[in-house]
Amino acid sequence: MTDRRDFLKKAAIATASAIALPGIMKASDTAAGIGGMASGGASAEAGSSAGDGNLIVPHAQGLRITGTFLDEISHDIPHQNWGEKEWDADFRYMKSIGIDTVICIRSGYRKFITYPSPYLLKKGCYMPSVDLIDMFLRLAQKYGMKFWFGLYDSGKYWDTGDLSREIEDNRFVIDEVWKMYGEKYSSFGGWYISGEISRKTKGAIDAFRAMGKQCKDVSGGLPTFISPWIDGKKAIMGTGKLTNDQAVSVAEHEREWNEIFDGIHDVVDACAFQDGHIDYDELDAFFSVNKKLADKYGMQCWTNAETFDRDMPIKFLPIKFDKLRMKLEAAARCGYDKAITFEFSHFMSPQSAYLQAGYLYDRYKEYFNIK
Repeated sequence: MTDRRDFLKKAAIATASAIALPGIMKASDTAAGIGGMASGGASAEAGSSAGDGNLIVPHAQGLRITGTFLDEISHDIPHQNWGEKEWDADFRYMKSIGIDTVICIRSGYRKFITYPSPYLLKKGCYMPSVDLIDMFLRLAQKYGMKFWFGLYDSGKYWDTGDLSREIEDNRFVIDEVWKMYGEKYSSFGGWYISGEISRKTKGAIDAFRAMGKQCKDVSGGLPTFISPWIDGKKAIMGTGKLTNDQAVSVAEHEREWNEIFDGIHDVVDACAFQDGHIDYDELDAFFSVNKKLADKYGMQCWTNAETFDRDMPIKFLPIKFDKLRMKLEAAARCGYDKAITFEFSHFMSPQSAYLQAGYLYDRYKEYFNIK
């Protein structure tokens, strides 16, 4: 007997296959283009939704998304195999809704890397066909954005649980990247320390301190940030469970992150907690604690407003608009400084491989009255 989850998985496979078939209309064929150009040659406003979508909630009560990760060394979402033409179009879509910050989520993961790193190539990493860091920096400069460089992820932390294992390789990566790009592009605006943790983790404070300090020292004090996750009821990762039965309490979260912030605040300027691991009725409680701790230690409090849905057994599809709206409204209520997302190009772009992403883009524009 087939249960609901098997049915959903089969349906997802069928949907993905349909999107790939020639002749099937994509969101990018109907969504609003930028400057007369959309993927597939659609006119600039050909498919824009008119009016306000009959919203029965107040408009624009949420914190607008002004930053996005760029995920080109993917771990659990598919590559879209874009070239510079597609990336250029995506930067224009980003710009049109007010995104001013783009963050390379990681410059490499294990043996796959985003740029021809002399150090990492000698360590056995694979030569990339395109220098993505150079391309992202050029596009950021073209569209008046700031690019933040995400550090290298060797995979050793995921294998051992010890974040300090990431320090050694990044000692070389930070120096060479600044010499290759930082002194060349004014769009190089900061650093993302890419080790993702949720709670007190072996080596985390020392690793964030060491890598954050080196980033600042080499670049003359450019800002740094981290994007950890909250160990909430949806933090199930690869466990096979539907909920985390050992979810952190608000009090535990505050106690543990108070200790972490105390150890890193002088070299980490902002923290953007991922917002998808807690339930929607928990947002204000956790967000309030995050803001209180950031203020205490003089750090910027950002939210990583995930635009993919963690509530489904299918990983990962674009999020339902109301879920995103509720998360952005909670961030606004709690006085957050900035909203970034993971991530625009897959889950919100009109030219995404996911049909639903372009419609999320439309709903977002309606809600924020973006023409």
